[in-house]
Amino acid sequence: MRANKLAAFFGGALIGTLGGLIGLGGAEFRLPLLISLFGFPGLEAVILNKTMSLVVVATALPFRAGTVPWDLVLTHWPVVVNLLAGSLLGAWFGAGWATRLRSESLYRIIAIMLVAIAAVLFLAHDATAGQPLVTGSLQIIAGVIAGFVIGIVAALLGVAGGELLIPTLVLLFGADIKLAGSLSLAVSLPTMLVGFARYSQDQSFSTIRRNSTFVLVMAAGSIVGTFIGGRLLGIVPSYVLLPLLAIILLLSALKVWRHK
Repeated sequence: MRANKLAAFFGGALIGTLGGLIGLGGAEFRLPLLISLFGFPGLEAVILNKTMSLVVVATALPFRAGTVPWDLVLTHWPVVVNLLAGSLLGAWFGAGWATRLRSESLYRIIAIMLVAIAAVLFLAHDATAGQPLVTGSLQIIAGVIAGFVIGIVAALLGVAGGELLIPTLVLLFGADIKLAGSLSLAVSLPTMLVGFARYSQDQSFSTIRRNSTFVLVMAAGSIVGTFIGGRLLGIVPSYVLLPLLAIILLLSALKVWRHK
């Protein structure tokens, strides 16, 4: 039991550091850990994953404020609202579908999505701030559609969606990658809350109560990690880090796919 608590704390801290540094909830790394190391079934792992991701997202945003100030994030509120218009609806539908899937099907979907996310991260690893892909009404429509898809993915995997939001913000809206990390957190938090509310209507949500000690220990580690990640922001170059994360995602996808 003590070993499990230590593993939960340090696992949460490591993933929280990565999440706080880049602007992710860290769920894509935590999910294989919950399934393979701690032995949680598919849907329970997704719900616990979403709980931990909420902790990371909620604490990473203020911890990153030293490098990406609040006023800079607030000046980009139209972008946040644009993506939220689609992601909130997508999160609601995605959470409903996840509760009806068989565990084996969920493992397969999770693995495929992890590979897709890895591809997005790798392709966007050298993205820098520049001209947005499109402008005007077309940009707004594209933002809503992208947000809807990201909301579904976030709910199905129990992730914050930052691994897809950050490339979207950089490529579609021309945001700097560090600013994109904080904007993605601002979009992720309400999106995840909607998915969380949808899960709460299903009896499987009781897994949080049954595993309350585990949740508290991993949450504590996650907060320590997001603090460290926030301090590291601006030191570790994203163009080096993102391809490494993509490789980790591919390894994680393989583990989840082979899980019985």
